[in-house]
Amino acid sequence: MEGQTVIIDEIQRAPGLLEVVHALMDRRRGLRFIMTGSSARKLKRNASVDLLGGRAVKRTCHPFIAAEMGDDFNLQDALRLGMIPLVRYPVAAKSEDVLKTYLDLYLEEEITAEGVIRNLDSFSRFLKVASFSHGSVLSVSGISREAGIKRSTLDSYFDILEEMLVASRLPVFNKRAKRQLIGHDKFYFFDAGVFRSLRPKGPLDNPNEIDGVCLEGLVHQHLRAWNDYLDEPNELYFWRTKNGVEVDFVIYGESTFIALEVKNSTHAERRDAASLESFISDYPQAKGLLLYRGERTMQVSQHVMAVSVEQFLRDLVPGRDICTWGSR
Repeated sequence: MEGQTVIIDEIQRAPGLLEVVHALMDRRRGLRFIMTGSSARKLKRNASVDLLGGRAVKRTCHPFIAAEMGDDFNLQDALRLGMIPLVRYPVAAKSEDVLKTYLDLYLEEEITAEGVIRNLDSFSRFLKVASFSHGSVLSVSGISREAGIKRSTLDSYFDILEEMLVASRLPVFNKRAKRQLIGHDKFYFFDAGVFRSLRPKGPLDNPNEIDGVCLEGLVHQHLRAWNDYLDEPNELYFWRTKNGVEVDFVIYGESTFIALEVKNSTHAERRDAASLESFISDYPQAKGLLLYRGERTMQVSQHVMAVSVEQFLRDLVPGRDICTWGSR
């Protein structure tokens, strides 16, 4: 076995194996273990579990990014189906059918298996209501009223979504703030297709509005994946003042400071860059990019370049400097 790699899938379902792995790592230095799982919740909350402190490195695997799909990537398909490998390259059923059943299967096999949900119907209702907060500032009290679920239960539900990698929160960028900012996070599901399948639709819904939120979520999941795959990740934020001036994403790191605004339109104008210009007036070190559905790269205001969102996603490759956009 010397020099071999051992892969253990769904390690959270057999936490006792971690003690065996620990012992083998100490005895056989040439062995390498790769352990995968969809949730570390049970492991983290069990004090008796061996978490291999100092012996293991954590890595997160995200849905596909556009660069991984190459010529198979199509923006409209990504907005409709998302980027989950199982959905985009289904074994038997059609992609649409796989996506429709994905969350049901996930709820049944993963969340129920965790043993932390007593009322699955309540949790399913929560997911539907929470879908309206995708890409929005999170109001847990508002969701509590609409879903008819008490606040303490909702807090635990959101924790479950994050620990099981189904959703994440985006904090406000408040470093050396010069204005009054809001204090709440934004909320995103991990995949655009999952969001679309969860989001109830009816005659009162505006399809363009849903598409816009879906596009913002697609950019968010790409940024998270790109950032997590870096050797030295940056920090991801959004920015919003008390007066409602908002920038969708802020990427901040040792050598990276960039603000991004996402626009679901084939046209970009100076007024579309107003929030980015406000941000740059407070942080002149930052670079501003307006991502839109058009094809041209162009200067739309003094400090902001408008670039094709599809091309931006295609070029978002781990290790490639995101700040080179607009300067080539």
